[in-house]
Order: sequence, then structure tokens, then C-alpha cells
Amino acid sequence: MADAILIIDDDTRLSAMLRDYLEGNGFAVHTAATATSGLAALARHRTDAVILDVMLPDLDGFEVLRRLRVTSDVPVLMLTAKGDETDRIVGLEIGADDYLPKPFSSRELLARLRAILRRRTGPAAAGVLRFGRLEIDPGAREARLDRNHCDITGHQFDILLALAESAGRILSRDQLIDRVRGVNGDAFDRSIDVHISRIRAAIEDDPKHPRRIVTVRGAGYVFARRQDGDG
Repeated sequence: MADAILIIDDDTRLSAMLRDYLEGNGFAVHTAATATSGLAALARHRTDAVILDVMLPDLDGFEVLRRLRVTSDVPVLMLTAKGDETDRIVGLEIGADDYLPKPFSSRELLARLRAILRRRTGPAAAGVLRFGRLEIDPGAREARLDRNHCDITGHQFDILLALAESAGRILSRDQLIDRVRGVNGDAFDRSIDVHISRIRAAIEDDPKHPRRIVTVRGAGYVFARRQDGDG
């Protein structure tokens, strides 16, 4: 069955071009020109990933993403204004899996879309990784603290898993990007920092003084094999 993509963008010419391109590459595509119709389409149709523009005529893309994340962890690729770092950071903070600044090439959008879909459906590791009170379950693609679900996106789960699989070893931002992005393209170091901040908020007892994911200044991040307070 073809992966189903929903494009929410009021630029109908761009949406039609992307629909034709993605359908030519094996996807099933629906389009919506407003936030309201996009949210309605999400309720009506099976959707495997969303391409979401920040600028919409009724609600902005951030509000759409907030409402979507209440009930769904469907991968979301946000389209942002060229060079607008603020939009990218806000989108990542509230649950976007990736972003692409306009203008962009169809080939890059396709590569990024395939990458977030691979992260969602990729092969599961053999077993659950346990670090005291924290469990990281590759099969369920879920992190649990004290057996409670941690609220992180699929992209953030991949970063956490990459760090945990290399517990005790420093991973630079570039190494993390290489492991989780899966496509060539511009890498924004700060986006990794934003994701790490969100992961810490979900798994750390005190995110301002993290003991699970530790920053090594000038080098990157290291996932601690043992964390204070864990058994």
C-alpha cells in the first residue's frame, strides 16, 4: 500500500506540483489549502506523513501542529520561509520532525520525506535498552520513564536511541545528524540542540541539570551509562 501524504499549503500551484511529483514517485497524496480543511482531512483519511506550511490563511502551521500533536505522532515536515531560523526552532520545539525552507527542490523534499518515513517504519532493534528507571524500546519506538510514556517526537526518539546505543561515547552534532537524518543537505547545529532540550524535558528529573544526556562543551553529547538516582 502506498504511503499517504497530506499537503497543507495555501499555495495551490505548489501543492499541485508536489502532488504530481509525489504521486509519480509512488505516494498517495491529498491536499488542503487551509488549516481547517487540513485538520478535517486528517480526520477523514489515513495519513502517513504531513507536509505543513507555516503560513496559512486561517490558522498558522504552528497551531495546526499543536492540535495535531494532541492526538497523533504522524511525521510532520514543515515548510518555512527561507532563512527564518525562528520558524524552524519553534516548529521543532512543538513537535515537527523536520523542516525545509522555501524555495526548495522537489528532490530534496522527496529525500527528507522518505527519511522521516524510514525512521517511522525502520527495522526494530532486538530488545529494550534499560538505564535504571529509563527504558528505550526500539520495537515500540517509545521511551518510558518509571514505565510512563515520554512525550517526544519520532525524530527525537531516533536521536535518543542513537545516543543510548553509544552510551558512554561522545557523539558530535554532525554524527547525530548523520545517524538520524538519512539525507544530504544543510544541517543546522541548533536544531539538534532544540531536539536535545525537548528530550531532556521528557526524560530528565531536572532538565536544567541533566544527568542522562550530558553536554561536552565543544565536542557534543554523551549518554551516561549510569545516572545518579537510578538503580
